[in-house]
Amino acid sequence: MSQKQRCLLIVEDDVGLQRQLRWSFEDYDVVMAGDRPTALALLRRHEPAVVLQDLGLPPDATGTAEGFATIAEILQDAPHTKVVVVTGNGDRDNAVKSIGCGAYDFCSKPLELEVLRLIVDRAFRVHELEAENRKLRSQSSTVLEGIIGSSEAMLDAYRLIEKVSPSSATVLLLGETGTGKEVFARAVHRLSTRRDGPFVAINCAAIPETLLEAELFGHEKGAYTGAHKQTRGKIELAVNGTLLLDEIGDMPFALQAKLLRFLEERVVERIGGRELIPVDVRIICATHQDLPALISAGRFREDLFYRVSEVTIRLPPLRERAGDIAPLARHFLEQAASRHGRAVHGFTAKALKAIEASPWRGNVRELENAVNSAVIMADGKQIDLEELRLGAAGGDILDLRQVRNDAEKRAIQRALTQAGGNLSHVAGLLGISRPTLYDLLDKHGLKKPADAD
Repeated sequence: MSQKQRCLLIVEDDVGLQRQLRWSFEDYDVVMAGDRPTALALLRRHEPAVVLQDLGLPPDATGTAEGFATIAEILQDAPHTKVVVVTGNGDRDNAVKSIGCGAYDFCSKPLELEVLRLIVDRAFRVHELEAENRKLRSQSSTVLEGIIGSSEAMLDAYRLIEKVSPSSATVLLLGETGTGKEVFARAVHRLSTRRDGPFVAINCAAIPETLLEAELFGHEKGAYTGAHKQTRGKIELAVNGTLLLDEIGDMPFALQAKLLRFLEERVVERIGGRELIPVDVRIICATHQDLPALISAGRFREDLFYRVSEVTIRLPPLRERAGDIAPLARHFLEQAASRHGRAVHGFTAKALKAIEASPWRGNVRELENAVNSAVIMADGKQIDLEELRLGAAGGDILDLRQVRNDAEKRAIQRALTQAGGNLSHVAGLLGISRPTLYDLLDKHGLKKPADAD
């Protein structure tokens, strides 16, 4: 961690508790404040990664108004800072309210220093991961534009994108509907040597079979009824650029032979024409279909499959992207609030919990649509559970054992992300031993980090 990343601001007016906390966090760069003005001054000077703050601050030491005002100003000035709130014993309402206001977590008095230490350490780790993700997005904005995620599954996809993009290889993107296949295809194009050329996309499932050939290859004037002029197809329009054949698994079998010929010879012949036209274009294909199964069923050519899958990249469904769902939801909220002119700034604790627990069968597209609708329907500054309308989500999952297994796997994946692959830290976060962690990794088919301690 950098010096700024190790800075912990403690906002507490009890001098005795200040000394105790400073001693407890002696391995961090601790700065102390006893009131809101001092806290905000230190916040701007030191830019702490984490703030540990009591709710009862002067001049309202017996109430919470000053404490909540301090949280609001801290997050307004430094929205990425993680605020851990200290609340009174049994004061659950204010604890939940602080989370709703944007605090990262809370701990109740009397303080159990070991528990508090675990919460603060975890806040620092989450802040560090989010900072790394923001840095990665800024350094590789051409790759990550429109793509958000720091889970291991997404990092694997990023690495493949960076490796394959500068080449001329044909890329096959596999993923369920809504996983962002076109977004990744555009990322490949932007990182390639063809970035200044056109990016052309065609959805093979959205165009009737009788028209798809003309859309791809073009036609000459008079080639068929209604062909009043010569028209270039999508392949020609993508010359010196990239052509995305989306949902290639739905391409009619008869047309696959003509596409294969183009891929082998890199020439096109317009419908009704006699001229072979050479074209220089990078091909990216995408599908949610199981192409080997289609080959076995006689619906997809095996030779075409090998042509379009020189490099295959699997895009993970949202349910496998532990730790990515909440950042994606916040991103979509910011976009929707700006687009619709709504003063909505976050989710309630219940709403965020429901978002992370939802199966999201429609993946990123479904999440984006749900958040967009909730922003429009929101009455307050935060989106609540009712506005998300997720009550029926997962309602058909009645196998309790499967529900438990899924929850267990998500918890392990989230801990792996938060701990950066440090298995001792993962075991600590989950409250289990390392041997038990190894058994659970095997049980759920999760990879042990290559650099695990």
